[in-house]
Amino acid sequence: MKCPYCGHPESKVIDSRPADENASIRRRRECLSCAKRFTTYETVESLPMVVIKKDGSRQSFDRQKVLRGMIRACEKRPVPLAELERIADEIEQELQNSMEREIRTEDVGEKVMDRLRKVDQVAYVRFASVYRQFKDLDTFMAELNKLLAEK
Repeated sequence: MKCPYCGHPESKVIDSRPADENASIRRRRECLSCAKRFTTYETVESLPMVVIKKDGSRQSFDRQKVLRGMIRACEKRPVPLAELERIADEIEQELQNSMEREIRTEDVGEKVMDRLRKVDQVAYVRFASVYRQFKDLDTFMAELNKLLAEK
């Protein structure tokens, strides 16, 4: 590791410990040339995911966008924010594990709806009404009837 003080290319590790809830490793290093100490962080490199929108355009996956959509659907509902963050993490991890670098928005939306259906059915219907772009009362009622049939 290159020293940030003198630029020498070699250093030794003095201490290593987990950081950021075991998401990275914090290392204290000492330069072999100038003996100054510095800290580095080692993290797993995640491959970027691209979302293919309904119109064919592409944009990078944004976990915050998924979370905002769920928060909006759960407005004035008894769903803790921690639960929504856990779901967003779960979805992101599932997408990362799939090894697919391009994901359709439909797939992301279905994953969100599957999880919201289990957490809060009102939030699920709210999310589905926006996501599936219900055009009239009949399509809205069809979705509600599907929910009732599951019970």
